[in-house]
Amino acid sequence: MSLSLPRENVPPRRRRGGESSGLVPYLYLLPFALLFFVFVVYPVGYGFYVSMHRWDLLAETRPFVGLEYYRNLFDFSTPQAQFFWNSMRNTAFFTIVSVPLLVATALGLALLLYRPIFGRAFFRAVFFLPGVLTVSVMGILWRWMFDNQIGLVNAVRTDIFHLQPLPFLSTEGLAWIPIIVGTLWWTIGFNMTLYLAALGNISQSLYEAAEIDGATAWPKFRFITWPLLGPVTLFVFVTTVLASFQLFGQTLVITAGGPNRTTQSAIQYITEEAFTNNQFSSASAMAFMFGLVMLIFTFLQFRIMARDAREGS
Repeated sequence: MSLSLPRENVPPRRRRGGESSGLVPYLYLLPFALLFFVFVVYPVGYGFYVSMHRWDLLAETRPFVGLEYYRNLFDFSTPQAQFFWNSMRNTAFFTIVSVPLLVATALGLALLLYRPIFGRAFFRAVFFLPGVLTVSVMGILWRWMFDNQIGLVNAVRTDIFHLQPLPFLSTEGLAWIPIIVGTLWWTIGFNMTLYLAALGNISQSLYEAAEIDGATAWPKFRFITWPLLGPVTLFVFVTTVLASFQLFGQTLVITAGGPNRTTQSAIQYITEEAFTNNQFSSASAMAFMFGLVMLIFTFLQFRIMARDAREGS
């Protein structure tokens, strides 16, 4: 004798027409895909097209020149190649100097402000708030502070320490000081916040067990805190390097790329080549060369992140 469920308890059959609901996720993705194509894919493709032609806005014809502008970047007898690779060297110098400071100082502040000290929330806000300023406001502030004549730094040197004022903004080498110090003051709060969040996820039982074994502050940091902060440190390092490579506003406002182009960043020179010299084809080739360097570095960083994830799993 066969058993059968009451008709009202039989689950309803799935309609064949419901299979078309598989298109619904793509409909949700369609607005983003359109925006991505209009604002990313099309500009990149059009920029590459410009770099392959001798582009003149006033000319009726724009002849195809192939890789001529890319080859010019490796012909150091041309001023474009000299200025471009000089700006790349300046950008690399800024990255090499600023990234360790931004990572180490942010970690130090996070370790200090994670402890239950008086006014902890106030000091956290003090270090984080500069990050809400625009780059123009930040640049004007630090340009004034390091001004050769009326700057606050030179006023302190002359009035308190009775030293001669230093021409920070017009001396090669010294001009990097307001740029690096200003960037450190401006962006350190974000990295500090990431470290504070990571420190909050470390179990206190690990430190209690270490104290029972007689561990002091340095062994606890070396064997507990630092290893557990590894993923966050890698993330902070990658994002900080990418942001440092995009140096533009600080050098433009504080030093205008001077003196003698010693602080001119790559993006700043590409902008000058396009909108001041009206060399759009050359600027497009420089932009793609700069983007290629960024892609190579990003690829290497993702390889490191993937290896770190596999070793940690």
